[in-house]
Parts: sequence; structure tokens; C-alpha cells
Amino acid sequence: MTGFISRRRALAQMTAAAAALAVSRPTFAETYPSRPIRLIVPLGPGGPTDVAARLLSQFVPEAIGAALVVENRPGAGGAIGSRYVAAADPDGYTLMLGTSATLCIVPALLKNPGYDPVKSFVPVAQVTESTLVLAVSNKVSANTVQEFVAYAKANPDKLSYASAGLGNQTQLFAEVFKSRTGTKITHVPYKSGGEMVTALLSEQVEMAFPDVSILLPLVREKKLKALAVTGPKRHPAMPDVPTMAEAGVPDFVMTFWSGVVAPANTPQPIIARLNSVISNGLRSPEIQAVVGKIGAETRPGTQQDFQRFIETESKKWRDVVKLAGIEPQ
Repeated sequence: MTGFISRRRALAQMTAAAAALAVSRPTFAETYPSRPIRLIVPLGPGGPTDVAARLLSQFVPEAIGAALVVENRPGAGGAIGSRYVAAADPDGYTLMLGTSATLCIVPALLKNPGYDPVKSFVPVAQVTESTLVLAVSNKVSANTVQEFVAYAKANPDKLSYASAGLGNQTQLFAEVFKSRTGTKITHVPYKSGGEMVTALLSEQVEMAFPDVSILLPLVREKKLKALAVTGPKRHPAMPDVPTMAEAGVPDFVMTFWSGVVAPANTPQPIIARLNSVISNGLRSPEIQAVVGKIGAETRPGTQQDFQRFIETESKKWRDVVKLAGIEPQ
């Protein structure tokens, strides 16, 4: 009997010790991060998404206590980098700065992109949002959207627009514009946004939808004309340029945005900490000023805000692809 009591006492002591160890041992989320974090940019260096990633790498490390290393993995419109992150360990050390293109448009254009924009990732925080601009070459006499629509209707199939590639966001914007205005304008795809703008500057085409960050200096130098912005409100750097709705094209609010996502099943405490660090940093007037210089705006918010935004945007872009008559490949 004495031996039985001793065994029970020993078992109780072991249980108490284990419980104390469990209480005292820090959880994975509490020790995170213990090494550098990689932020994958699924697009090439130098563009607005890459600039936003470099900005994060400046203020996140001090707030979170670890380096944030930006790594570009471009290819297939962003699908290659997105697949890489979707397959990464969900430990908080591999993140991606996704965009409206990589998280919404590519999945709408490809039957099997290799990842699901909702199921493969968990949203962390939206970072930036910027507008595109309906721009026309100086050879076009029109100075307003309505004048350009009238000009296009008077010259059916004689005008052309440039895009940054087949299925690119810039093509989809133009196709929605054609649908909303009943115009016939021929598509001329180029390999990049730079080539698209060059074609517009050299008057090879009459119309394009460049990002505001690219267009601002060209409009200021009167090398191109900005007729309308695609965002929900006028851009602060172009206060005289109306929105598409103000210009007479209803139901046309389309933007380019970026946000951080992590592989699905990343622990929620880690997601919450990352969201707090990123969103708090984006509220800084200094950071907002830097982002403003590239024509964008910061979008701090909760993880849930970003999740709802992605779901809404995914549906919108699927509808746009159908409207444009593009069959998923």
C-alpha cells in the first residue's frame, strides 16, 4: 500500500512539474521572430510593388525585432512567386506582398494557376492602393472623357489602345471602358508597362491606362493628357482630373493594390502581430508621405478588413474577365 501511495505521489509531482513547464515555456508565437523574415515579391524589381516592399523592409524590422528580407521571384504574371509562398512552411518566416494582379486577376485568367487566392493564403494586412489613369496621346483632340468617347464613336475601329500584355490589368481596364461606353478600340499588347507608355508617347496608340505613379510627371510636362482616374475619388496629386464616374462612366471603380499574405495555416497570433506592426507603421505620417510620392496611399486596417477586401476583389475581377470575353487558359 505504501508503494502505491508513493507512486501516486510521484505521478502527481511529475504532473505538476509538467504543468509548470508548460506554463513557463514560451509559445512559438511568443518567440517569433527568432530569425530573418523573407518577403517574396512575385514581380520584378523597380515597380510600385517592389517599392512598397522595400518600404516595409525599412520600418518592420525595428518594430518586430528581426530583419525583413525582400526577395523578387517574378514570372508568369506573378504566379511563380505566388506558388512558392503557397507551398512554404506556415511558420511566419515566408510572406508575400501580393497584388490585385497576383491575388485576383491571374487566378481569374488561369484555370490552374497553382494556388487559390483565398484558400492558399491567410491575409495579413493591406499595404497600398493606387489608381490608374485614362490617358490619351496629344494627337487626340479630346480633353474630356465624353469628348474622347464621341471621337471614338465617330472613328470606330480606327483607334487603338496599349496594354502591358495580354490579360494584364491594363487590358482589362480598357475592355471595361469599351463596354461601359460602347466604343470600338483595338487592343495592342506590349511586353511591359514601360513599353505601353512609350507607345502612347510616340503616338502609336491613342489610349492607355497607366498607373498614376508613371503618369504624373508626363502629365505635368504636358507630354500626355489625363482624362480621368479609376479610383473612387480624385487623386490628391491630380485634383483637376475627375473620377470615371464624375466623367460620365458609371460603375467604374478599379484600383491597383498590394498587401501582405502568409501561407495558409500560419498561426493566428503571428498573423495578429504582423498585422499590428504593419498597420501601425502605415499610419505614420512619414510613411504616408513616402507612399504618396509614388502616387499611392497607405491602407492600414485589420486582417479581417483585408480578407473581406480580397474576397470582394476576386469576384469583381472574375466578372471583369468574363466581360472582356477572355477564356481562362
